[in-house]
Amino acid sequence: MPIRLTIDGHPIDATLNTGATSRDLVTLLPLTLDLEDFHQTERIAYPPRKLDTSDAPEAATPKAGDLAYFAPWGNLALFYRDGPHSPGLVILGHLDHDEDTERLATAERVTVEARS
Repeated sequence: MPIRLTIDGHPIDATLNTGATSRDLVTLLPLTLDLEDFHQTERIAYPPRKLDTSDAPEAATPKAGDLAYFAPWGNLALFYRDGPHSPGLVILGHLDHDEDTERLATAERVTVEARS
């Protein structure tokens, strides 16, 4: 599913995969969240409720540009650097253009919405 992230006023296109967790995120859209840095690798934010992870793999290794959900804490993660293999991490999708990844490093606010 195509989505648009608006990060500090700049639109960035991304595509979600078809898993249950991604589909559940879509039910919350549009969604605007404040972001904070985590381990100088990702920007994180908390959606209004936990997402369905019923068909998700037990762990994932994120790459820069990945959009993910960390089930144990219930947070979304926007990776601007490659991250470690993490139990409970579900990759939701990826930015459509890798050159947009650098914008994530300093992002303070994101709006996520469906894109046609």
